[in-house]
Amino acid sequence: QVQLVESGGGLVQAGESLNLSCVATGIIYSISDMIWYREAPGRQPELVASSTNTGNTAYGDSVKGRFTTSIDTTKSTRYRLNLQMNNLKSEDTAVYFCKARVYTGSEYRGQGTRVTVSS
Repeated sequence: QVQLVESGGGLVQAGESLNLSCVATGIIYSISDMIWYREAPGRQPELVASSTNTGNTAYGDSVKGRFTTSIDTTKSTRYRLNLQMNNLKSEDTAVYFCKARVYTGSEYRGQGTRVTVSS
């Protein structure tokens, strides 16, 4: 089992920044990659960013150039996936979830953290 806890959400104005964090505990050595995705009312879930456990990253088109993700696997008891979000826009308003994918194919998800961007 992998447990995920997200933090860092909040209310900001357009153009401001936030940093989200996702801490994974449990059988972390089984994690192959970690993903940020978001859900907003009336919209399909959207991939935001992802990182393999070796640090290879990918981004959704709508956040490229504004968001940066990084993974910290240096601790023996937890992995941390960060998401630095700059130049936030109202359309970034959503609940942001962290997901961990393990080598067996199973996936685990956190409870989410809400981001609200006012224009």
